[in-house]
Amino acid sequence: MTVQHILVPTDFSADAEQAVDYAITLASAFRARVTLLHVIYEVLWAAGEVAMTLPPSYFAELEAATQQQMEKALQRVRSAGLEGDTMVVYGLPFEHIVAVARDQGVDLIVMGTHGRTGLKHVLMGSVAERVVRMAPCPVLVTRSTTPSSS
Repeated sequence: MTVQHILVPTDFSADAEQAVDYAITLASAFRARVTLLHVIYEVLWAAGEVAMTLPPSYFAELEAATQQQMEKALQRVRSAGLEGDTMVVYGLPFEHIVAVARDQGVDLIVMGTHGRTGLKHVLMGSVAERVVRMAPCPVLVTRSTTPSSS
């Protein structure tokens, strides 16, 4: 198996940070390029079926904060002597992760999972599950080393 390009979706959680660590280790072994991806989910659900779109000013501030977080993560990649880049997009996380993997010719996706179970899993679903089912390449899903409060 040849891995030249690794995609790492991140939501900046501890689980995602652990996935970045795995990706850096793998990329170092394969001398692969790392793309860090963050998807800003535009719609929040309140009270089940009612969707509310937030004002553009909220997203401008969120994007600036996101760019700062992405730069910190990219610095970790570069500190390991690896090539890397970042992407920030808006939409449904699983759809963009799969689309970026396909469009960029990614060889491997490395992502964390929150390990939700029960009602939280039913209501929120699993981005990782959807990516595994739909991705055009192998997906390495890292599990949290800390207990979940699901």
